[in-house]
Amino acid sequence: MKKIGMVGIGMMGHGIASNILKHGHALAVLEHAGNQPLDALQAAGATTFAKASELAAAVDVLILCVTGSPQVEAVIMGEGGVLQGLRPGTVIIDCSTAIPTSTERLAQAVHAAGGRFLDAPMTRTPKEAAEGRLNLLVGGDVALFDECRPLLACFAENITHAGPVGAGHRMKLLHNYVSLGQVALLAEAAACSERAGIAPEVLVDVLSKGGGGGMALERLKPYLLARDATGLRFTMSNALKDLGYYTAMAEAGHSARSIAEGVRQTLEGAVQGSDPQALVPELVAVLAQRGDGA
Repeated sequence: MKKIGMVGIGMMGHGIASNILKHGHALAVLEHAGNQPLDALQAAGATTFAKASELAAAVDVLILCVTGSPQVEAVIMGEGGVLQGLRPGTVIIDCSTAIPTSTERLAQAVHAAGGRFLDAPMTRTPKEAAEGRLNLLVGGDVALFDECRPLLACFAENITHAGPVGAGHRMKLLHNYVSLGQVALLAEAAACSERAGIAPEVLVDVLSKGGGGGMALERLKPYLLARDATGLRFTMSNALKDLGYYTAMAEAGHSARSIAEGVRQTLEGAVQGSDPQALVPELVAVLAQRGDGA
């Protein structure tokens, strides 16, 4: 069994770490203020390191699950970072959501230091992370993908090889644009419905029986009917970050992005006008209160 390291034991990372331990791997994690409580992981045998360089020197595979590209770059390239302790042949697997061009640069730096690299961002929620049922979108060398697949299967149900390094992050941004775009559209419609006096149960019933049905509505439904935002445990600030990454990717590729820019601006206004850590379903209330959409 390989020695596995993890950086980023947040809502998603905690579930990943738990399932790696359940499958018998030795696990070490980086001590960090953003971690969820580590008690259960340590009770199951996980150890901790204070520096990313020390953690990298002690493991065969290092999984990153942090917020975005600035955090990934700091963990890998910063003072006391991964590259300062990386051993030849060590595999870095980045499960974060990141800017693909940054991913490609980091992969080159890891390769130059003798390491190997996969980007493997995930979809689904902390619930599926805890259950070991994430979806992974993997970019990198096919042989390395095949080598790492048994480890990835410890915490993922569906594993897709998207292409070379960076393709996993490109596919993740495409996925999140479509997913969050649908949620934002429904949130704006629900806000309009609320101000028009349509009962939320009527809106949900009509949409679910027609073209408005689907996963986005199911995730919003608890909030529309009972103001329960936990159907989509994803903050508006993270959603704004992902849409910013997507529009940057689309701009770099000279792709159409006017709809995506509209979604990004909607999220930007919501983050600026409310709690940035509010969950995405709460966008309904923000838009209903604002009314004019400005």
